[in-house]
Amino acid sequence: MKKITILVSGSGTNLQRIIDCIEANEIQNAKINLVVADRECFGLERAAKHQIDNVLIPRGKAFSDELDKIIPKDTDLIILAGFLSILKSDFCQKWDKKMINIHPSLLPKFGGKGMWGHHVHEAVIEAKEKESGATVHYVTSGVDEGDIILQGKVALDEKETAESLAQKIHLVEYEIFPKAINKVLNP
Repeated sequence: MKKITILVSGSGTNLQRIIDCIEANEIQNAKINLVVADRECFGLERAAKHQIDNVLIPRGKAFSDELDKIIPKDTDLIILAGFLSILKSDFCQKWDKKMINIHPSLLPKFGGKGMWGHHVHEAVIEAKEKESGATVHYVTSGVDEGDIILQGKVALDEKETAESLAQKIHLVEYEIFPKAINKVLNP
């Protein structure tokens, strides 16, 4: 059984999708050993509801160091699921090719510092892009610069808003995230 640690910052909808996919065996040979949040959020409640160990480590300069102390040593994969803090370079190097993230754009477009949530969708619309999507990628010390594992696309409508685009992209995330996790855990 492969062991997963999941990092969250928000409501935990992608966390819930991962939990559901593990229970349905869509993500095979996996167990969540820990959920860590960098702020008070509903993601912690979701973890508790499923009897998954969970911890809050407040954001700050010591976050990566504190995280490193509590991640179980036998963790096979760290998943950033709606996680907004930037991790230190040495932490990223320690977990090289064992840490993945989902980003709400077709990387390398609209990635990097400050590109999260509605900021991404607004930038995509402002740039008059015809399509957007989601990308699952390996985490490196460069924000949103790691190798791409899987992408999913959506077309933009003429009257697209950041909110409508976010809804479309959430559906893509729910589709590709479990597939990417399976691909990494069970090559």
